[in-house]
Amino acid sequence: MGEVGEVGEVGDAGRGEERARRWRLVLGDAGGAGIGAGLGEGDARVDAALAALYEREEGHTAGLGASAPRVARWLGDIRECFPAEVVRVMQRDAIERLGLARMLLEPETLEAVEPDVRLAATLLELARVMPERARESARAVVRRVVEDLERRLGRRTRSVVGGALDRAARGRRPRRAADIDWDRTIRANLRNYVPERGTVVPARLVGYGRRRRAVERDVVLCVDQSGSMATSVVYAGLFASVLATMRALRTSLVVFDTAVADLTGRLGDPVETLFGTQLGGGTDIGRALAYCRRLITRPSGTVLILISDLHDGGPRDETPRHVAALTAAGVQVIVLLALSDDGAPSYDRDHAAALAALGVPAFACTPGAFPDLMAAALEGRDLTPWTHPA
Repeated sequence: MGEVGEVGEVGDAGRGEERARRWRLVLGDAGGAGIGAGLGEGDARVDAALAALYEREEGHTAGLGASAPRVARWLGDIRECFPAEVVRVMQRDAIERLGLARMLLEPETLEAVEPDVRLAATLLELARVMPERARESARAVVRRVVEDLERRLGRRTRSVVGGALDRAARGRRPRRAADIDWDRTIRANLRNYVPERGTVVPARLVGYGRRRRAVERDVVLCVDQSGSMATSVVYAGLFASVLATMRALRTSLVVFDTAVADLTGRLGDPVETLFGTQLGGGTDIGRALAYCRRLITRPSGTVLILISDLHDGGPRDETPRHVAALTAAGVQVIVLLALSDDGAPSYDRDHAAALAALGVPAFACTPGAFPDLMAAALEGRDLTPWTHPA
């Protein structure tokens, strides 16, 4: 029993030391001074990295300073000391608390960051003031973000949207007997089997999917590039570039603030697409929709996706007027308040209510759900399940 007791005492002591160590790291240098726990070399690096970011608000002198090399060292330290998801949170906090955005103009800093979507959005906001020597480093960071998104979202988007186009093609009513897919027609009508006649009465004929030698549907993404939509712009640019690779779709990307820019010609390179945006301006949704209307040549075969929080600096009646004209012509209009993992942002509820009255509800969508939303739209399915109360 004595030996077991001694082992238990050692274990309790070890756990006590671990608790003291953790409290020392949580409270920082000043707050944890009375705990009496020492820090090893690794813990000292963790403590210094945390202090540089978080102790400044408590009136201490810690901080990152204005030295790009020092910021780069700090970024390197947190990448070595913390898991990637924590690193991204700390980078975001540093941008908000310590003005790290200014330091992102330095190549040394950019080479040390952990790329993520919000960081890419920040770099796009800074692109206009970024010196040439930092621009290539910024492009490299954004490209790493785009490549990661492409791996996670690109293949699934092509698969889901391609499947929707195949189903839509098969769903067309065939006009000639040679166009009827009898196997699928029989399976689709098994419930109409008439026993006394020994046959199936086909209430719906299913045709063969046509080979896509020409564009079958048009997709127009109309994206608000005001500062509040930054992460949505990154995802929208990526999805537009992916959809542009599908030969059965003709994809256009229009971004706007108080002016309108057509980035369709850049969709072959999603990084070039994103650097064609100019985040942070005002908003004139009506002007953007007026431009999109000029792009549409076959309304009944077009899906227009407006991505905006609807905070409109243009004439208030223009957006509902254009949306009403688009839907009356047969265009399927979808309004996304956000295309991000952050949930619905602050948005203009009056504008959203006006659009809902036209049969076009506004709702937020996550990047992971966007391929399924596109598939539902291309198949002409009811989108009510995608909406939620405003």
